[in-house]
Amino acid sequence: MSEGTRTLLQRWGASFRRGADFDSWGQLVEAIDEYQILARHLQKEAQAQHNNSEFTEEQKKTIGKIATCLELRSAALQSTQSQEEFKLEDLKKLEPILKNILTYNKEFPFDVQPVPLRRILAPGEEENLEFEEDEEEGGAGAGSPDSLPARVPGTLLPRLPSEPGMTLLTIRIEKIGLKDAGQCIDPYITVSVKDLNGIDLTPVQDTPVASRKEDTYVHFNVDIELQKHVEKLTKGAAIFFEFKHYKPKKRFTSTKCFAFMEMDEIKPGPIVIELYKKPTDFKRKKLQLLTKKPLYLHLHQTLHKERP
Repeated sequence: MSEGTRTLLQRWGASFRRGADFDSWGQLVEAIDEYQILARHLQKEAQAQHNNSEFTEEQKKTIGKIATCLELRSAALQSTQSQEEFKLEDLKKLEPILKNILTYNKEFPFDVQPVPLRRILAPGEEENLEFEEDEEEGGAGAGSPDSLPARVPGTLLPRLPSEPGMTLLTIRIEKIGLKDAGQCIDPYITVSVKDLNGIDLTPVQDTPVASRKEDTYVHFNVDIELQKHVEKLTKGAAIFFEFKHYKPKKRFTSTKCFAFMEMDEIKPGPIVIELYKKPTDFKRKKLQLLTKKPLYLHLHQTLHKERP
């Protein structure tokens, strides 16, 4: 084992233990952060295409599965429903596997799959990867879309069962206005619900790739079912919409801009919301409008309430 790989495994092990310690102490925000950061590092290694990796394809698969389990534990900590969730004692079974990844040859203890192959970037991380401004004219559509690796957006979830006296929200994403709409490759929108600290309150959903592009609009016409009753959302929560598109020159999916809707904006009918510059600011502290032009995300809300 090379020195680099030994150091990498030590870093992963230390991060894993930090997350599990936070988790067992009940410091959930810190545990979720640690799990998600480690999951992204593992996903990157699992999806790395370079030949000088010391990990075999089989080992990369196992690393990807550990990343999925970290995501599952992170989701369990953010969920109020406790059925079928991934427990801390389950996660702890993975520490020796990660530590001995180069010699591990048994069946993986959980029936999970690595996250689909696509570049996953931490908020702000893409800022270090991209040097050009997204405001440039043209140039975004270079490269033949046919030769790009397969990407798998489209993780929409069904509507929750109704509960007496509770309200469910369907948001139809109609279209987004962008001056270079026609040049965006495989655009889709990631929808998440965050509290004031930027912690997920529901599972994150990706729309399928946009249905069409015309003039200054990318059209989606897709329904998102909010995965929590409106009454159960915490005070100060917001629904975020991150517009993402594929960059062939850099071979990864990048966030172009984002928009969000606060709780007092939940009411039936159409709504247009402003677009902000990346990186996505889930805490809503330093917001900068994407452009002075009147470009918006167009939504339509439907509330479903069952009588008590």
